[in-house]
Order: sequence, then C-alpha cells, then structure tokens
Amino acid sequence: MNGRRIEVGGPQPYAVEVGPGLLSQVRVPERQVALIHPVDLPPALVRAAQAALSPAVTVEVPARDDCKTLEVFSGVLSRLAQANLPRDGAVVGLGGGAATDLAGFVAASYLRGVAFYTLPTTLLGMVDAAVGGKTGVNLPEGKNLVGAFWPPKAVWCDTDTLTTLRPAVFAEGAAEAFKHGLIADPSLLPRVLSPEFRPGGLGLEDTLADAIAVKAGVVARDLTEQGERAYLNFGHTLAHALEAVTDHAVTHGEAVGYGMHYAALLSRALGGADLTGQTLAFLRWQRPRPLPPLTFEGVWPYMARDKKADSDGVRFVLLHDLAQPYLARVPSAVLRREFDRWQATGSGQG
Repeated sequence: MNGRRIEVGGPQPYAVEVGPGLLSQVRVPERQVALIHPVDLPPALVRAAQAALSPAVTVEVPARDDCKTLEVFSGVLSRLAQANLPRDGAVVGLGGGAATDLAGFVAASYLRGVAFYTLPTTLLGMVDAAVGGKTGVNLPEGKNLVGAFWPPKAVWCDTDTLTTLRPAVFAEGAAEAFKHGLIADPSLLPRVLSPEFRPGGLGLEDTLADAIAVKAGVVARDLTEQGERAYLNFGHTLAHALEAVTDHAVTHGEAVGYGMHYAALLSRALGGADLTGQTLAFLRWQRPRPLPPLTFEGVWPYMARDKKADSDGVRFVLLHDLAQPYLARVPSAVLRREFDRWQATGSGQG
C-alpha cells in the first residue's frame, strides 16, 4: 500500500496505514463483514468500501454524535443479529470519529466481541478516534460514559477522503493534531498552522502520520489509561463539558480548541510556561463558531462528571512547558478565575 505505516504496539498490536487511495485497497481475512457508516457520508466512499469488502450487511447510522446513543447502538446490534453475523465475522467502521466510536463498541459487544477494523474519513477520526481502542457512546449526563477498550485489528487512513470535507470540518480535526504538538511533539505546531496543512497540501501525509504516531506511542504504553494516556485528554475536560452543555451544538474539535486555551490558562496560573499565545494562535486559525452565553455554574457540573474525574475529584491535564504534561487537581477558585479570564478574551478567541 502507498504512504506511511505506523505500528501500534501493546498486547494487541496493529498497524495504521496513511496515504492516498487506501479505501479501494482494503482487505480483511474475515469472510463475513458488517459495514457501519454515517448517513451523511458521500455515497462514493460507501460504494468504494462496499466494492472492496463485499459486506454481508451495511448499516447506516445518524450523522456525527447523533449516532452515539444507546438506542442507535441497540439498533445496530439487532441488525447484525438479523443478518446472522457470526462470531468469526468482523465489524468495519467507515466515517468520522463518532461513527467509528460506535462501530468499535458494537464490535466489542456483539457476541462478546468480534474483529474490528477502522476506515476513518475525517481528520479528527484519523488523528484521534481511530487509534487507541477507546469505543463507546454518550449519555444525556455526559460524553463517552459508556464504552469499552477494543483495539482495531487494522486502521486505514485514506487521505483522499479528506478532500470531501468542508474546511470547517477539517479544522475540527486539526485540534487533536495541535494537541499532540503541545503535549509531545512541538514540531507539529507550526506544521498544523501552515497554509499547507489542508487536503492535498504539501506534507499533509507526513504531518498526519507524525500526529498519529504520538497517540500510537502513548496507547501502546498505556492502553487502559492508568497513567500516561491521560495526557491525551489535554483540553478535553472543558471540551466535553462544552459539548454536553450545548447539546453538541459545539462540535468536538471546536470544543477541544476552546478547551486547550482554558487548560493553557490554568497551566500558566499554576506556574507553568505561558503557552496561551500558541493556543490563541490555533483558535484564530481554526475559527470555531462562537459559544452561547455560559456561566461557570452551568459548565462546572459537566466538568465534574467527565471521565477525567475519579473518587478524589476532577483531574486536569496541564503543561509545565511544551511536551511536559502533568496531572493536577486545580483549586476551584483558580478554575473559576481562569474561566472568567477565558470568557473575557472572547472565550479564547481574543
């Protein structure tokens, strides 16, 4: 296959292929396949995957986070049962991060676990959701509160699919790539903000592969988030709260952009380097939609309920400096003060 190959180690190793034209080249050893994709996926991508895989059943699910519900999850399981997908069959998730999260949870649950493969078609899906084995759905009380660790057997990131995205959707995924630069590989920061970081841009494939490699290295060392993997949640404590409090009117990538700036403010407040210039630069590049009026009291319960919480309180991932992440519990007075500061700069866009 063309492009770059990233090996993901650990108890269940697999490879991530990155490059053009991969969608039409995919092959899996399982004879019976269930293909799961969102309703808004370009039909040409669905047809290409069907031609390559000859699925026994194709299941269309709602777009974006509307598919990540227990109701949709149950319906997909019923479709697989009606199609008599066997224990030695496979589930293939095609689409953005929400659809592949759902597909992975279906694979982890159906017949107590069948093979899972991922064909992400968005930047967010490639850099974040496709790698690491986190699968799941949302509850009204918060994001990703139900799920399982179920690594894929292989991931194919066809960079040609990125040309089908609206610029705003591509920019959503850039938040995760930029985050990987902040926590591990600072060389990614100027590359993400470069005019060439776009579908078809010069060096896109290498930037994408290097961003994926950051996550691949972390999850290989800590699959179930007992330590280092928590650093991948930089910016996500506020981000998941923003998604929940706005009923997902704010997309995940936009919320992460906002959340990274809040985390940078907290980091500075606790004595870390001032990285707010970098996070503001990213927000100016990403240009997320404006947030509705928010209060700390309205957002706080969702931050406290987020999956970064444990019995001792809410953990925040902060930075001593670039590529120096750490975990901390921040005093509520600091959280409130920096939330006000975050809002005072146009919720991070000042």
